[in-house]
Amino acid sequence: MTNTSSITPGMVRLLAAAAGLIVANLYYAQTLVGPIAAATGLSADAAGLVVTLTQVGYTLGLLFIVPLGDLLENRRLVVTLLAVTALALVAAALASTGWVFLAAALAIGLSSVAAQILVPFAAHLSSEATRGLTVGKVVSGLLLGVMLARPAASLIADHLGWHAVFGIAAVLVAGLALVLRAKLPERVPHENTTYPKLIGSLWSLFATTPVLRRRAAYHAGLFGSFSLFWTVVPLVLASPLFHLSQTGIAVFALVGMAGAVASPVAGRLADAGHSLVATAVALGLGVLGFALPLLAPGSRPVALGLLVLASIVLDMGVAANLVLGQRAIFNLGAAVRSRLNGLYFAVFFAGGALGSALGAYVYARHGWHAALLAGMAMPAAALLYWCGEALAPAAAQERA
Repeated sequence: MTNTSSITPGMVRLLAAAAGLIVANLYYAQTLVGPIAAATGLSADAAGLVVTLTQVGYTLGLLFIVPLGDLLENRRLVVTLLAVTALALVAAALASTGWVFLAAALAIGLSSVAAQILVPFAAHLSSEATRGLTVGKVVSGLLLGVMLARPAASLIADHLGWHAVFGIAAVLVAGLALVLRAKLPERVPHENTTYPKLIGSLWSLFATTPVLRRRAAYHAGLFGSFSLFWTVVPLVLASPLFHLSQTGIAVFALVGMAGAVASPVAGRLADAGHSLVATAVALGLGVLGFALPLLAPGSRPVALGLLVLASIVLDMGVAANLVLGQRAIFNLGAAVRSRLNGLYFAVFFAGGALGSALGAYVYARHGWHAALLAGMAMPAAALLYWCGEALAPAAAQERA
C-alpha cells in the first residue's frame, strides 16, 4: 500500500501510542544516571555518557537510518529497528559493567529512530486535507512518551530498581513490534536509488529547501529552551528553594504533560492555512514560559504554581511548533519525507543539546534567574527570525 485518502482513527491511535512508547526509551536513563553509574562502576566524569551516548545514537540514526524510509519497505524497517531496540534494552537491564551499559545506550538511541519513520508513515496514509491533524495526533503521542518517560522511570526505579525499568521497556517494545507487524500496511517507496546516493542527497535537500531550514531553525530555538528548562528545573525543585522529593518532581513532570493538547490544535490550524500566525504564537509561548517564573514573588506556593504553569505553557509551544514544522515539510513531497524528517529532527536536536549544556553551565555559574533569561533568549531569537521571514515573499509558502 502506498498512500490512501484517509486513515482510520484506530490506526492514528496505534501510531501515536507506538511513537510515544518508542521515543520514551531515550529518556528513561536521564533520571537514573546516579544509580546506574554506581551499579556499573562508572566514574562521576563518565556518568554523563549514559545520556550523551543515547542522544549521539539517536542523532546518528536520524541522519543515517531514517532516510531509509524513502528507500525500504517501511513496515519491515520499523519492526527490524524495534527488534534491535528490544535487544538493546535487555542488554541495558542486564548490564553490570559500564562499557556494556554505554554500548546498550548507544544502540537504544540508534534504533529508537523508528518513531521518526512512523510519523511520515502517518502522513503518507493521510489525505492532504487532514494531514496536519493526523500528524498532530501522532506527535501528541510522541510528546506524551517524552514527558511520561522520566517520571515513570523514577517511580519504577524507586520500587523495583533501575534494572526493572529497562526490562519492562524491553517487553513493551517487543510486544509493540509484533502488533505493528500485524497491523501496519506495507509501504514500498518508489525511490530508485542506492543508499550512498540517498545519504549524499541530504546536504542537497537541506541547501535547496528553505522551508526545511526555516522550520528547523524555529524549532531548534524552541527545543533548545525546552531542553534547558527540563535540565535545570529538576535541580531547582530539589534545591532548598522548593525542597521537592523525587516523587514530587515526578508529579511536576506529569502535570506538564497537559501541554501536549496543543498538537492536534496546531494540526488543525495548519490544515486551515494558518501556519505562519500559529508559529508566532508557539514561539511566543516559549518566551512566556520563561517569563512567568521571573515574576514569582517570595511566596513558595505561588512561585511553584507559576513554575507549573510555565511548564505547561512551554510544552504547549513545543508541541504546537513541532507539528507545524512537520506538517510544512511533509507537504514538500512524498518521495523525500523520511529524509526531510530526519534532517529536521537532527537540526533541532542539536539545538536541544546546546540548550541542555547551556542550562547546566549557566545555572551552576550564575543561578536560577540567569538560566531563565538564557532559556528565554532562544525562542526569542527564533521569533526575531520569524519576523524577518514573515515580511519576505517566501512566507507565502507557510500560508499554503
